[in-house]
Amino acid sequence: MNAILRPADHDATPDTAAPSRQTIQAAVAQACRQVAPLWPLAHFVAVNPFLGLTHLPFAEAAQQVAASEGARITPTRRFYAEAIARGEVTHADLADALRHTTPGPLRPASVAEFKQCLIEPHDPRGNALPTVLALSATLRGHDDEALADAQLAQWAAAHYDQGQAMWASPWRALGAYAAWREQALLDRRPELAGWRGFRAAVRALPAQAEALIAEAVDALALPADALPRYFARLLATLGGWAGHARYRDWQDELQGGPGGELAELLAVRLAWELIALRRGGADGRLALAWTGARERLVEHGRDPRRLRAFVIDEIAQRAYETAWQRAFAAQLAASATPAADAATRAPVQAAFCIDVRSEVFRRALEAVLPGAQTLGFAGFFGMPIQFVPFGHDTGRAQCPALLAPPLTMHEHPKHAGADECASRLDRLRARNLRGAGWQAFKRAAVASFAFVESVGLVYAARLLLDGFGLVKHAPHGRTRDNMETALPPPDVRLELATNLLRGMSLTDRFARLVLLAGHGASSTNNPYASGLDCGACGGHSGDANARLAARVLNDVAVRGGLAARGIAIPADTVFVAGLHDTTTDALTLYDRDAVPASHADDLARLEQALAEAGAITRAERAARLGLDASPEGLRALLARSQDWSQTRPEWGLAGCAAFIAAPREATRTLDLGGRAFLHNYAWEQDPEGRVLEQIMSAPMVVASWINLQYYASSVDNDAFGSGNKTLHNVVAGVGVMEGAGGHLRSGLPWQSVSDGTSLVHEPRRLTAVLAAPTEAIDRVLARQAGVRELVEHGWLHLFALPPGGNGSLQRRCSDGRWERFA
Repeated sequence: MNAILRPADHDATPDTAAPSRQTIQAAVAQACRQVAPLWPLAHFVAVNPFLGLTHLPFAEAAQQVAASEGARITPTRRFYAEAIARGEVTHADLADALRHTTPGPLRPASVAEFKQCLIEPHDPRGNALPTVLALSATLRGHDDEALADAQLAQWAAAHYDQGQAMWASPWRALGAYAAWREQALLDRRPELAGWRGFRAAVRALPAQAEALIAEAVDALALPADALPRYFARLLATLGGWAGHARYRDWQDELQGGPGGELAELLAVRLAWELIALRRGGADGRLALAWTGARERLVEHGRDPRRLRAFVIDEIAQRAYETAWQRAFAAQLAASATPAADAATRAPVQAAFCIDVRSEVFRRALEAVLPGAQTLGFAGFFGMPIQFVPFGHDTGRAQCPALLAPPLTMHEHPKHAGADECASRLDRLRARNLRGAGWQAFKRAAVASFAFVESVGLVYAARLLLDGFGLVKHAPHGRTRDNMETALPPPDVRLELATNLLRGMSLTDRFARLVLLAGHGASSTNNPYASGLDCGACGGHSGDANARLAARVLNDVAVRGGLAARGIAIPADTVFVAGLHDTTTDALTLYDRDAVPASHADDLARLEQALAEAGAITRAERAARLGLDASPEGLRALLARSQDWSQTRPEWGLAGCAAFIAAPREATRTLDLGGRAFLHNYAWEQDPEGRVLEQIMSAPMVVASWINLQYYASSVDNDAFGSGNKTLHNVVAGVGVMEGAGGHLRSGLPWQSVSDGTSLVHEPRRLTAVLAAPTEAIDRVLARQAGVRELVEHGWLHLFALPPGGNGSLQRRCSDGRWERFA
């Protein structure tokens, strides 16, 4: 929190000169960077909704979110007061949080003063900075803002449609602003709603987005330093459409492009502001009101004393998190177990995704198969691929959202020649074409009546079977065991294998059988199905990656290259791929036909252990879902994956609170309750800290994204979540709206974080623990500015478990110091 007490600039004289073209462009870019990308439902991945604000300390970001969105990024003060009253947060926790707040006028002098401050009401929701449309609506008594929102939402749904609509927008090939302008020139709805002359006003607007923005800035007479704040406010009014446009920019930038979609969308929203301002020109009240609003935009944030309320909230949040960290640290201190005897070979090694749901299954597997070693690694297993399923022309990115997949892998039938593959491909494409025609007939505006009359009874039967769980739905995004992909070139295979094994610190003492278990989730009638799949695989199940990794590591040439690099895999070690279904906790093995007969007993023993571990995991998960472990309760648990009325097929990553990169010995005896991301890491094998840097800059950051999305959806679901799942309607194949209208929603449904009466996901920022020397961690932070901002600005808590430290944690402070954490 150091930066929240920077020298005050409220006495500085604002620059009243008209902003230059370069200044306006910089302000647009700054506002656009503050918008977090929103991935489409087909590959929905968790994203830090404050991604564009991590360059700011947490309290400053809270103030900025309040100004731009009228939202909060901490729980209510009543939430903290109740935690203190329960004794969950102690005087010591509050004192510790105060001590880690920079001294100055914003910080209470004592715990007693802090508690007094906590009594004062502070709710930033609904207090966003003004817009011209909002002022116009207030003065005219007619909700112009709602009219603009409705028109923009309907236009955006058509412009960004992914094939859901029967009639595509004729202007989709144009930029967003040009497309909106063409449609608005024909749209009579604003005029029917009382906005006379709307189309003529649109016709008078510049044809280019950049020119429109410049003209609007001039008319609004905003000084340069207020532009980013005002632009951010306008983007916030667009809801999830701004996030979708930022996602499109994100994908363009990953490929080396310039982006620009969100800037176009900002121009659309500015056009409404400009038209509203000109419309009110004859009435001096709007001009006068805008003058006062402009002063508020200029002055907002100049007085650091306004930060005090947000600083109080952050102190309370830090104390709430410290209370949990003390219990967590005590667990870790008591948990360390001796490393396995180097002379003893594990019966099996099983690598799982670091996903918190894997922690439960790993514990169960270790319990039923004595001596088994489980490991954690990002679920794409170091295979950053664009996976093209058989019969498809386009693929899906099966890698973390931070990456652009460099490899494209096409699926094809196993053991089939070129002619047979071509024949099967032709048949499959013909079937897909017939299916697409059938879907189009069902959705057609006129044909729908004939559809219901002719085949409605057939679908009624299907609905009844679905309702009783008698129809088995194809799992989301899975590969097929009779299919495979070609292997990458030999040199690429070797690099992939080297990075994978070193990345999860598995470079010696290999078992005879090594399982690589990706994960995915089975559910039906669930727009957010991909959000339950593997985030490391881009919102898809991880079986394609696991299967490719197993084939690469079983390759004889790869093993020869690995041996030359000091990684000797025994000749009798066999890698096998699997998929953990996190909704049913069944673990399916793939490519069993590739496992030699010499390992038949090993495979049978593994499959038996996996079945027993799945049963233990289901019993634990049933309790979290309010079910008992009786046969009836467990049947109900399994039925959730096929129940099309089920709003909570599973809890996903709700409860995620910690990230641990350490040898498994550091956590093996712990029951972490499915709350921790577990990444294998052995400092002794990484003296130069290269793997540590990869972990801190990729998996740890992704874990923080997930944690902060669940956090934000719990703290203020109206602003950062998607509301009530039972009211969702899928829009444009991109996202959901809540009910029959409104903008695209972002974030998680309320049912993903609450059981209906209380929060299941307790809002805590991520606690990251790295089993490495503090000096090595500091070297990484010095090189990785983005990660350093997350730590020093309070977006995650960083702890070290130094080698030989007897289990005691070291906490990194915001000023760069390390201190012992008792």
